[in-house]
Amino acid sequence: MFDSLARLANGRAKRVGLLAIAFFLVAGAVGGSVASRLDPYGADDPSTETVKAQERLEDAGLRVPAVIAVVENAPVAKAATRQRVVALEREVRERPDVASVTGYYSTHSPVFVSRDGDSTYFAVALKATEDKELQEVGADVADQLDEEPGVVVGGSAVAQEQVNKQVEEDLKKAEMLAFPLLFLLSLLFFRSLVASVLPLMIGGLAIVGTFLILRIASEFGSISIFALNLTTALGLGLAIDYSLFIVSRYREEIAKSGPGLEAMRRVLATAGRTVFFSSLTVAAALAALLVFPQRFLYSMGLGGSLVALFAALISLTVLPAVLTLLGNRVNAGAPKFLQRRAEADARPAQHGFWYRLSRFVMRRPVPVATLSALFLILLGLPFFGIRFNTVDPTVLPESASARQAYDTVRQQFPPFHDTPIWLDVEGGGPKAAAEVAAAVRRVDGVAEVAPPQRLEHGVTAVQAVSAHPFVSEASQTTVKTIRDLPTPAGVTVRVSGASADFVDFQSSLARHMPIALAIVIGATLVILFLMTGSVVLPVKSLLMNFLNLSAVFGLLVLIFQDGRLEGFLDYSSPGAIEQTMPILLFAVAFGLSTDYAVFLLSRIKEARDNGASDSESVAIGLERTGRIVTAAALLFAVAMAAFATSKIIFIKENGVGTALAVLIDASVIRALLVPALMELLGKWNWWAPAPLRRLHERWGISETEPSAAQAKA
Repeated sequence: MFDSLARLANGRAKRVGLLAIAFFLVAGAVGGSVASRLDPYGADDPSTETVKAQERLEDAGLRVPAVIAVVENAPVAKAATRQRVVALEREVRERPDVASVTGYYSTHSPVFVSRDGDSTYFAVALKATEDKELQEVGADVADQLDEEPGVVVGGSAVAQEQVNKQVEEDLKKAEMLAFPLLFLLSLLFFRSLVASVLPLMIGGLAIVGTFLILRIASEFGSISIFALNLTTALGLGLAIDYSLFIVSRYREEIAKSGPGLEAMRRVLATAGRTVFFSSLTVAAALAALLVFPQRFLYSMGLGGSLVALFAALISLTVLPAVLTLLGNRVNAGAPKFLQRRAEADARPAQHGFWYRLSRFVMRRPVPVATLSALFLILLGLPFFGIRFNTVDPTVLPESASARQAYDTVRQQFPPFHDTPIWLDVEGGGPKAAAEVAAAVRRVDGVAEVAPPQRLEHGVTAVQAVSAHPFVSEASQTTVKTIRDLPTPAGVTVRVSGASADFVDFQSSLARHMPIALAIVIGATLVILFLMTGSVVLPVKSLLMNFLNLSAVFGLLVLIFQDGRLEGFLDYSSPGAIEQTMPILLFAVAFGLSTDYAVFLLSRIKEARDNGASDSESVAIGLERTGRIVTAAALLFAVAMAAFATSKIIFIKENGVGTALAVLIDASVIRALLVPALMELLGKWNWWAPAPLRRLHERWGISETEPSAAQAKA
């Protein structure tokens, strides 16, 4: 396959280049509108009690408020306030897409009156039930009321629409920040102006290709808009990784024999093969997210795995064709000092910085390994104190109206009525529903229970209000207690609402996590075994990945949960970490760490296969990849850290967490732990049982250069 790719690049380079340009234009035109086609966050698992209860209540005609309009500086006792608010309610109620409008003047409930009596709000229930329709109608209602002085519009539908807009703005801002900085750093690391453009070219093609696929996928299913953030950052980062690896190898080969088919054969037989299997590790790790039924997670898995494969596909087809067309001009446009560095990089050396560092480490393997592992463990200790929250309007910046309305209702009005507990009661008639409501009223933590509400199809809705915030342990305990209540004979009771959804979300994540872990670990073991022929190196790589992840999770707790860098990163700590973030970071960071492991181990194995001793092969491998992996990690960290500028806090968490993961991996793991542990294990690094050795001999991956006979063939 790789020889065919070399011949394709050498014989049809111009055709490949023209096809790449055409693809970019088509994919950009069709996929460019993808953001407007995607859906909000999405945390529902259809198999949970919460979703089943919610669907039954909606089918029976219940519509919970999705928009709230807070009228400030409006004393409710004044006739002018009553006249104005009633007129606003009437105006909204007349909309054909509105199911109901509820406020103080229609119910006389103190829930709608602020503690000082100077503000009120009314709640709007919409006829729509699908996320996309809800946010569109919510945005229309908000636009209708925005011009009214003193009126702040929020609610779940408005918050979803504002989050979507914020994601689009953050994406543009991140791209504007990342691309110029990445270009400057690429010039430094790629050593020439021409070469520094290549990763941005590969990244751009990978990103627009994935946008096209996501645009098509949105026609057949629900895709979260947050997939765009990961797709953009990952596409740029992997394009940098793969371009840097292939360009560096190409320079080595043309320094030996000049440009041409033979050089490209050697590049793709070695670096190209490594890039191919590296992309599989990243794609497999992210594809593990597809097992989760939550839209946010499976969308990240779909977008991330696709962009990893696209980056590899373009790096193995378009990039070799461009390199063939460039030849020695790949080094063009470089200042003299960078030309000298590029020439030095292209010549095999055994006296560079990374070679000396590896020798230093391998002379002291026990203290280096011990101190490095201890350092990572200490960083990970705060993870034991992690607390979780979920996505609500507080993820928006304070300038967003949905955030302002949410904060006002929470601070100035009777609390927690905007996040009630809903019960779906079926069977037994009004008497049974009254018994259920009475039993719920006696549960600790329940502040009040509304009279049962008869709906269609024999369904009754019972609304209860918790005395505590919906994400608190107390509210979760209240929900579990209600679910454990005995029910009258012949009666079915299901519990939903914000607290129940939070409980069920965590249970769903816990149920699906073992499958995702098995996919990630299994793929890592198999791919690294095929790369190395060893069962020791894959297991050791897994252990180092877990050490890296524990350190990253600990740092996330310190930064975002404890609020250590609020001023620097411009956020207000919610006192918890968004509950999907550890799972998302696990998949992304695990895939990237294995990606870097493949880069390093491939060169170590190549040196060993070519006759170097165990210790010498480690030193040579680190020297040949140390600069590349470090540069790739730094550039990748820049691409991800650009999302630390996001106004959405869990996007910040993702960007900072991934950047930390690749930096720790490229420094502490690859530079210190890997050479120290490989020196300690010596020849046992390469051990495998005899049956597996025979399997590797037949199906494994070789990193040696193709022989003359193979090249001739």
